[in-house]
Amino acid sequence: RVNGDRLLCLAAIGLHEEGQLAGDTVVVTSMTNLGLIDSLKERGISVEVTGVGDRQVIERMRQGGFQFGGENSGHIIFGSHSTTGDGILAALKILCWMKTKNVSLASLADCMREYPQRLISITVPEKRPLEDIPGMAALIAQCEETFGDQGRNVIRYSGTENKLRVLLECSDGTLVEDFA
Repeated sequence: RVNGDRLLCLAAIGLHEEGQLAGDTVVVTSMTNLGLIDSLKERGISVEVTGVGDRQVIERMRQGGFQFGGENSGHIIFGSHSTTGDGILAALKILCWMKTKNVSLASLADCMREYPQRLISITVPEKRPLEDIPGMAALIAQCEETFGDQGRNVIRYSGTENKLRVLLECSDGTLVEDFA
């Protein structure tokens, strides 16, 4: 199984190799695995990070004149061909790279090292400001200090449900589980 982050990574690399990656930049959301960002930067590809949602990705692409971006959910946007995520287009592009390079999807998708992640959804009765939740600021600060530049936390309310979304990610999976 190949997840959305790996599809974004292999597509960005493919476009970059073809000279078709405008500004040598990819636009992704804050939910994107840090391993994808590290892998692209190692290849000389810049990464712009937006808030969650393909609308925010598309807006940043327009603002910056970028042609490629998406979300780890699988919304992949080839701006030179479409104004929205298009699964059929993404599949065709990936199949072309597989054929051109004469490699398997697994081989193309082996383009990044994923950081361990944990996503937790907590049902809440109301969406109170996070700073009003006792102990939350201290816990976030402790997590940030412990993870340092090898991880992160993204804590936000769902835009469509009464849920608090907690994403924890770090190169050390034990730390992810400890904070989860």
